Amino acid sequence: MRIQVTRSSGPLGAPQGSVLETEGRPDAPHIHALAREALGACTRTPAFGVPDGCHYTISIDGRSPRHCAETQLTDSQSDLIALVLAQGQ
Repeated sequence: MRIQVTRSSGPLGAPQGSVLETEGRPDAPHIHALAREALGACTRTPAFGVPDGCHYTISIDGRSPRHCAETQLTDSQSDLIALVLAQGQ
């Protein structure tokens, strides 16, 4: 599974992103379950929380991206985003 996360913030915030490949990882089943749960709480259109707040776009295996806002993140979204941004390339 290829998980891509892009974070953008504020009106002038440059997007930052990372991609995590789960193939060959011993924790892949856990990451796949986390990704399914996280996407279930995302929207298909951009979701902006507060002015100048972070907005996240999550895409899995090149499928249509899903969106969430920092102020409205579920635990699974927060965990997935942190994992991909910390360990992805």
